[in-house]
Amino acid sequence: MARPSRCRKICFEPTYDSFIPEGISNGEKIILTLDEYEVIRLIDLNKLTHEQASKQMNISRTTVSEIYEMARYKIANSLVHGRPLLISGGNYQLCQGEQNCLQNCPKRKIHKQQIITKKGVNTMRIAVTYDNGNIFQHFGHTSQFKVYDIENNRIVNEQIIDTQGQGHGALATFLNNAQADILICGGIGGGAQNALAQAGIKLFGGVMGNADDAVKAYLNGTLNYNANVQCNHHGHGHSCGGHGHACHEDKHGCSGN
Repeated sequence: MARPSRCRKICFEPTYDSFIPEGISNGEKIILTLDEYEVIRLIDLNKLTHEQASKQMNISRTTVSEIYEMARYKIANSLVHGRPLLISGGNYQLCQGEQNCLQNCPKRKIHKQQIITKKGVNTMRIAVTYDNGNIFQHFGHTSQFKVYDIENNRIVNEQIIDTQGQGHGALATFLNNAQADILICGGIGGGAQNALAQAGIKLFGGVMGNADDAVKAYLNGTLNYNANVQCNHHGHGHSCGGHGHACHEDKHGCSGN
């Protein structure tokens, strides 16, 4: 029996996850997995050797070489034949702030592990995608949430938490672990919406403006949001959000080699 492949450790999910040739694309899209993307980043951009990359990714040097060759072939195929390139999937896990990873992620903001305050039995917790006081407009790429604890329809505690480089569907697990009941955000994709629904987190998307004001509007039953919000960030641009509803809710207290 073949031994299961070891999860490849990567620093963070890419900011840009698709590239489309200008003009008419030729043929089906090419999928570059996130572990293949990470090998390209480490070797071609950060100039690590295959041995150094293997230690960072927690896999063998031979495996790094195999991944590297496949990744280079896919990129060449996309460039030469004009095929769309999508970065998605793969057998990987995000690093947890190990020193060797941090040394090779110079642009990553490093934060100490945060302890998220445990909420009370009768507390409702609202999380908002957050950027410098405002609602960040792309859920999957948000680097921070501002979390509000609500009791008797008033804010009793606020906290800003860092996502530690997690993105897209993984953020639903992050919010579930943070005991969030409600998410207020801008644009959000269908996959992330499904993940939030499975976690039992209510979504109010398509919201723009100041985060504090949005939470106050929610508590007053006057928050404008889009019940059918989508965010399409693939291709040349992305469109997010939109308004159209006012809300009022009942308040409640990888293993192997």
